[in-house]
Amino acid sequence: MIQSYIDKGWVKGVATIIVKDNRLVQYKGYGYADAEAKKPMEKDAIFRIMSQTKAITSVGIMVLYEQGKLTLDEPVSDFIPEFAHQTVLAKFNAADTTYTTVPARRDITIRDLLTHTSGLDYNDIGTPAGNAIYTNAGIPSGLGYFNANLLEKMKLLAKQPLLFQPGEKWQYSLSVDLLGCIIEVISHQSLEQFFQKNIFGPLGMKDTYFNVPASKANRLAAVYTEDNQHNVIRWDHQYRHIDPDYPLMNKHYFSGGAGLSSTAFDYAIFMQMLLNGGIYNGHRILSPRTVQLMTSNQLDFTFNGMDNFGLGFQLTSAKSANKLPRNEGSFGWGGFYNSVYWADPKAHLVCVFVLQQTPNSHYDIETKFEDLVYSSLLK
Repeated sequence: MIQSYIDKGWVKGVATIIVKDNRLVQYKGYGYADAEAKKPMEKDAIFRIMSQTKAITSVGIMVLYEQGKLTLDEPVSDFIPEFAHQTVLAKFNAADTTYTTVPARRDITIRDLLTHTSGLDYNDIGTPAGNAIYTNAGIPSGLGYFNANLLEKMKLLAKQPLLFQPGEKWQYSLSVDLLGCIIEVISHQSLEQFFQKNIFGPLGMKDTYFNVPASKANRLAAVYTEDNQHNVIRWDHQYRHIDPDYPLMNKHYFSGGAGLSSTAFDYAIFMQMLLNGGIYNGHRILSPRTVQLMTSNQLDFTFNGMDNFGLGFQLTSAKSANKLPRNEGSFGWGGFYNSVYWADPKAHLVCVFVLQQTPNSHYDIETKFEDLVYSSLLK
């Protein structure tokens, strides 16, 4: 099925991994890592995982939670005082980007950030109001390379109005970039150092980086997009202000929401750790109860009209499970370049599907991949 999409020119290259009952049952690269150079997609190619970074940052915060360094309902202002007494957007004038505000009824909390209910927005991929306000303030999206100071930008973020009162609704946002900054503030380490010590090193995730080493640069898959006729073309260095070479640039601005590069295999290790209740290969990252909290619904309303949302993950609801293959309680998310991943506790299943292309007019390739996985299960 995947090869047929490649043969039709709809996507250039894909890597997939399927783990069932803690056993690797499928792990393969398809098509090209670099179509122009006719370089085959190896299964261990390194991908820009973008928002798949969010789950790792969420686990990092829960590591600090287990160390007693924070509580879930603790105000962010306890760690970054600039987030005290924020304002909320009341009216926005799109013509000149001026706005009025009202006081926030309460400070945003760690739980608000983990569930994207903080009232924060995204630059570039957010709402029109959020895009304009954050652009005017010089607050980056976290997508790509930025020669900036993360804490300074997050303090600047605190001065911008929230889109809505904290806890009121779900809005995809820079919440997880802020969580990454909080990890740095509490741990007195860079996010890169913290992840290596507390997650990547213990789990044996040997190919996951903010800064991909030069020795592994040849394993980095090329990035693609579509032209106006939906032909797949190579991502230009200036397109959408994201230079595709950013994994190879020496970054010190570590986006907890989008900055990592990794392999399908490394990410499957990370997800298997969670499916195992916080342990992998004898190395415990989190307690079973903490993983249970992360994969339990935290919202008083449905996410996306059908599903639930935990502490860092979309959760398959009973309603969704009655319509789609994943079992209730499955947890996962995806990335900007159209990667997708999930773990299904009932089926003892971990799946990772990675490519490097946005937009993708033929995104149903992911739906069909999921359909084929579940139709092949015998128990």
